[in-house]
Amino acid sequence: MVAAALALGALWFVLCRQLSGEWSVNEQYSYGWFVPFFAAFLFWLRWEDRPAGPGPTEAPSSKLQASSSRGTGAMAVGILALLILFPVRLFEVANPDWRPLGWIHAAAVVALTLVVIWASGGRPWVRHFAFPVCFILVAVPWITPIEEPIVQGLMRTVAALATETITLFGVPAQVEGNLIRVSTGLVGVNEACSGVRSLQTSLMIGLLFGELKRLSLGKRWLLVIGAIVLALLANFGRALFLIWIAATESVSAVDRWHDIAGYAIVALVFCGSLALAVALAKGERRKTLATAEPVHGEGGEGGNEKEKPETTLPFILPPSAFILSFAWLLAIEIGVEGWYRAHEKQLVDQPGWSVRPPREAPAFREIKIDENVRRTLQFDAGREVVWKNIGEKSPGSATTNYLFFFRWNPGSSSVLRARAHRPDLCLPSVGWTLLADRGPRSYQAASGIQIAARHVVFKGQTNAIAHTFFCLQEDKIHPSEREANEPAAPGLAPAWSIAARFRVVRHGIRNPGQRVLEAVLVSTPPLEDKIAEAQFAKLLRDVIVPVR
Repeated sequence: MVAAALALGALWFVLCRQLSGEWSVNEQYSYGWFVPFFAAFLFWLRWEDRPAGPGPTEAPSSKLQASSSRGTGAMAVGILALLILFPVRLFEVANPDWRPLGWIHAAAVVALTLVVIWASGGRPWVRHFAFPVCFILVAVPWITPIEEPIVQGLMRTVAALATETITLFGVPAQVEGNLIRVSTGLVGVNEACSGVRSLQTSLMIGLLFGELKRLSLGKRWLLVIGAIVLALLANFGRALFLIWIAATESVSAVDRWHDIAGYAIVALVFCGSLALAVALAKGERRKTLATAEPVHGEGGEGGNEKEKPETTLPFILPPSAFILSFAWLLAIEIGVEGWYRAHEKQLVDQPGWSVRPPREAPAFREIKIDENVRRTLQFDAGREVVWKNIGEKSPGSATTNYLFFFRWNPGSSSVLRARAHRPDLCLPSVGWTLLADRGPRSYQAASGIQIAARHVVFKGQTNAIAHTFFCLQEDKIHPSEREANEPAAPGLAPAWSIAARFRVVRHGIRNPGQRVLEAVLVSTPPLEDKIAEAQFAKLLRDVIVPVR
């Protein structure tokens, strides 16, 4: 039992430690910190009424044959899951934001845990304990192609409904993507780089209360749907409230109520889901999985006494299996650490640089970084500025330049935070539509520094065109990348492409320092691509300064 506890404890510890990076960075999944404790509590409740294993009614030979078959199947599943963990750990250390890896890792841990349960009590135990074991899956971040359409679609719906409703009360408002414009400025349904934060939380709460009340499958579905509806209604009410605050007071006043309104949503979903679970549980008879016949005492009459049945099946997996499993898990962690340490000695530093905004430019101003953005990104250095280029294209024309610069020192969450602020996530959230991806190219900045940036074009609701240039540069690269001089290779967005994810593993690059530079050029009339790229090249020569 000690060996089993060590192996399972190591499995779950490594999984939760890996997922905690997203829980810390992404507030949508901050509830994940509670999920392991909820799962442990649910498992303990299930342990209290676990079913008894079948008694010794089978002939010894048939029982031995069934145990052998069951053990072979368990060993096959366990070995496959253990083998999968090695490449998963190797890749997720350098790619903590690659969400499919989180699902594979969690599935392997769940499978291994169920194998142990199967070996202990057979299929009845697997059915009985499956829910608390699988409950950890609610804390695994959704895959981006699934999450983005759902979250962005719901945010736009909430924004549109809130705008229509507030105008019925005589407050002029206009929806712009996930933002709502009122007379005092713009107010968001949520931060531009976030989603409907309570959606995933409502799923977790609905599943939790359904299990606590041991509801039937149909009633659990009703409870989860009810929790989601509550979350959407609460977000709608929150949007109305914040719009009203912004319209009657000021946009800055929204900040005072933003977090309070967010916590109120979670409290409302929690209390509403609890009340719904209690209502659904009324009149439902609690089912028991134990099917053993009554047992007579030793003094029973008529010779009908029956032996007390075994409470569990014989434990199939020997202690040596858990000792070897724990040794394998330890070897994985040592091997992965050794791989990256050995390769990190070969990495070379990239030229360091920072930005010096053109304070003498027309209409120059520093933009105060929103506290919610600051909390989410947790950068070590950052600034946002805006200025205008007047008459460069033609008399009367103007280009508004927005410049964002963020710096993260080396650390375990630097990759996650650096990739959380990029145009393809943020601009669609505020109503812009992607028109074209012009791809990456290298630009010459000051002091011979090469800046590799990706050029993406967006269209706004007022037919304005925004040319965005995004660079994500790592502090260190492999010598072969510097020799190749490929603009798409050394730490350039999208560093989340398949080729780039293999690159960082192959070269042993993990947790490097990150620099993010994002420029957005909005012009009247729209700029042509070549003119926008020429303006960005000039911008780099003006603002980039080398640093040690």
